[in-house]
Amino acid sequence: MSRSKGRPVRRLRGWGGVTGMAAACAFTAAVTLLPLAQHGRVDLSGGGVVAADRARAEACTEPEASLPPSGGGGPAVDRIKRRGKLIAGVDQNSFRWGYRNPESRRLEGFDIDLVRAIAEDVLGDPDAVVFRAIPTNQRIAALEHDRVDVVVRTMTINCKRLEQVSFSTAYFQTGQQVLAPKDSGITGYDSSLKGRRVCSAEGSTAYEALEKQSFGALYKDDYDGTGRDPDRLTVPNQLDCLVRLQLGEVDAVVTDNALAAGQAAQDPAVELKGKAPFTTEYYGVAAKKGADDLVARVNKVLVDYRAGGDDSAWMTSYRRWLAAGLPGISGPPAPEYRGG
Repeated sequence: MSRSKGRPVRRLRGWGGVTGMAAACAFTAAVTLLPLAQHGRVDLSGGGVVAADRARAEACTEPEASLPPSGGGGPAVDRIKRRGKLIAGVDQNSFRWGYRNPESRRLEGFDIDLVRAIAEDVLGDPDAVVFRAIPTNQRIAALEHDRVDVVVRTMTINCKRLEQVSFSTAYFQTGQQVLAPKDSGITGYDSSLKGRRVCSAEGSTAYEALEKQSFGALYKDDYDGTGRDPDRLTVPNQLDCLVRLQLGEVDAVVTDNALAAGQAAQDPAVELKGKAPFTTEYYGVAAKKGADDLVARVNKVLVDYRAGGDDSAWMTSYRRWLAAGLPGISGPPAPEYRGG
C-alpha cells in the first residue's frame, strides 16, 4: 500500500488562512480546467502521454540547446497573429510563479511576466493573452492537442520531453529538493525518507527522481496513472502536495526548489531540507513539437528579456517575485543554441 492505514490526520500546519487559500486555489484551478478537457479526449492521468513515446533521443546530449533566435514569422506565429491572442498554458496556484492574486483576481508571477513579454513581442500588447490553467500532468497533452500555443509553467527541459515537445532556451536554473515540516526528522533527499510518505506531482521530474532513488520512501499511489488513482501521494497539481503536507497526510514533498521556496513562503512551518538541490535542471518555454518558428521567436524574446544586466526585464521580475525566497541569483542562465 502507498500510505499507512489508520494514521490519524493531524491538524493543519502553519497559517490556517494560507491553507485555506491553497485549497481554494487548487479548487479554482480544477474548475478553470473543465473547458480545456472538454475540447477533446485528453488523458488526465498523463499515462497515455508518457506511454506514447518513452524513448529518449540517443543523440540528445545537450537538451538545453535550442534554435537560434529569430524575429520572423511562420505557421505558428502567423496563426497567433491572425487570432490576435496568445494562448498560454500556465499555473494559477504556484505562489510567485503563476498564481491568481486573491485581491486583484489577476494572474501574477515570474512565469506570467514572461508570457506577457512574449505577447507584447508577437502581438504588440502584453495583455493579448488567453491564460489556460493546466495541471502538471497535462502540460504536454495541452500542446499536442493544440489547446495552447506555449506552456510557461516551471517546465524542466529534458531529453524525454524533447521527444514530445519543443523547448526554448533555458530561462531559469533550478533543482529538486525536499520540503518538510521544520520539526520533522527529515534531513534531505537521503535515508531519513525511509518509510515516510512523500508527495510529488504526476508527470514531474520529482516523480522521476523518486523512481530512480526513493531511499525507501512511500511515493506511489495504488493504481498510479489510471482512473482509479486516489491522488494521495502523486497529485495533478504541485500545490496539492503542500495541502496534504499541511493536513498531515504526507510527511514530505519533493519538488523543484524554486517552487518549494514559494510554498515555504506560504507556510512558515515548513522548510527546504538539505543544503542544496540534488539535481540541476532548467526551465524552458514549451511549444508543440515542430513549431520551430514560434520557438525561434520565443528565443528572440528571451534575448531581449535577458539584456541589460541588473536592469534587465528578467532581473526586474526576479527581484519582484523570487529574490525573497531564492536570494543570491545574479542573472538568468546563458542561452545555448544548436550548432553554436
